[in-house]
Amino acid sequence: MSSSASTPQVLRRTNLKAVLDVMRNGGTCTGTDLIDRTGLTRATVIAVCDDLVRRGWVRELVSERNGGVQKGRPARRFEFNGEAGCVLGLDLGVATVTAHVADLKGTVLGRAAQRIPGRAAEATSSARLETITATVDRVLQDAGLPTTAVLAVGIGVATVVDRHGNIAGGHHLSSMFDLGLQTEVWRDRAWPVLLENDANLAALAERWRGIGQGTQDLAVMLAGERLGTGLIESGRLLHGSNGGAGDVGSLQLVEGVGSQDGIARLARHWGTQALEEDRPTLIRELVGPGTTRVSARYVFEAAARQDAVALEILDKIARRIARVIAVLGTFLDPELVVLAGAVADSAAALLPTINRELPSLTERPPRVEVSRLGDGIVATGALRLALDYVEENMPSLTPGGQPAAVG
Repeated sequence: MSSSASTPQVLRRTNLKAVLDVMRNGGTCTGTDLIDRTGLTRATVIAVCDDLVRRGWVRELVSERNGGVQKGRPARRFEFNGEAGCVLGLDLGVATVTAHVADLKGTVLGRAAQRIPGRAAEATSSARLETITATVDRVLQDAGLPTTAVLAVGIGVATVVDRHGNIAGGHHLSSMFDLGLQTEVWRDRAWPVLLENDANLAALAERWRGIGQGTQDLAVMLAGERLGTGLIESGRLLHGSNGGAGDVGSLQLVEGVGSQDGIARLARHWGTQALEEDRPTLIRELVGPGTTRVSARYVFEAAARQDAVALEILDKIARRIARVIAVLGTFLDPELVVLAGAVADSAAALLPTINRELPSLTERPPRVEVSRLGDGIVATGALRLALDYVEENMPSLTPGGQPAAVG
């Protein structure tokens, strides 16, 4: 196709996207509002709005006359139709699948979670796929949405994903999540499926709906079982050449750290060690007799009640996390580091020690906070990933999710 033949189509797509970008973020808009904010002519704006109304992306609202005498026709008013479709956001953990569904304005319409049966680490690919599809079907059913309403699916996985959305082989857990998620699982539904590392999605979520809103240089650390970090620099998500940016896989080289173990795993390990050594501690009372297996929750609970052993464990964890944050601060210089995931609420107890340690470890200590998005942070980021795809491709989609020519 010649450039002269394609130019009108490209221009129309550009105009559609310009109007949609304004309407998604601007609430109710008149034609004059859209002219002022897009720089397009009135004829172009009205033609685009009529096209978007016809295709279902936009609603025209009933015009209302102001009080008193008004000459001429009232201004036409339009709003983006957030109900024109939906997106799915999935967090595929080692043991649990979590799914959120949201409309096109990002309003969450439903949530569902399901554990993978049996010993999760040994689950077969078919068992994982069955759990994934069952969780998705359940969240759509609970929200009263048909499968045809889904315009895109974002999925977070606990392994390295490159900038093209492909699982990188040879990394920890890569084989566990290499399940044909983009090609096989929903082939009959023709859903666009987007893969991303879970920590990267946590960073997207925090910048979208968390305390990282408006922050251009941000690091979000999933700190539960294993440490993994999503990095945003100048508002842009970093991947690295093979998707390994933020993977922090070489922490064994950092003095005082030694592994990628996260807060929950360290709390369990050192709490169990304290019981095996028969140290006097409230953790024993909380765990009960006859076992030395300790959950992280009991360690944090004992520390909150000023148990000396538990406080010592939290101090060791905080000093270790401070060193990891110092490494990030030295090499990447983020304005903000957010501790996130299922341990975020408990991690607040670590902040005083972390903030006390950082100035001695790095010349430019970042601000450190804990996320308020809870254990749904990865699924929230997956929704943002799917919404980004829909917003970018909306001119060539229709509300049913089928491709539509823009000509």
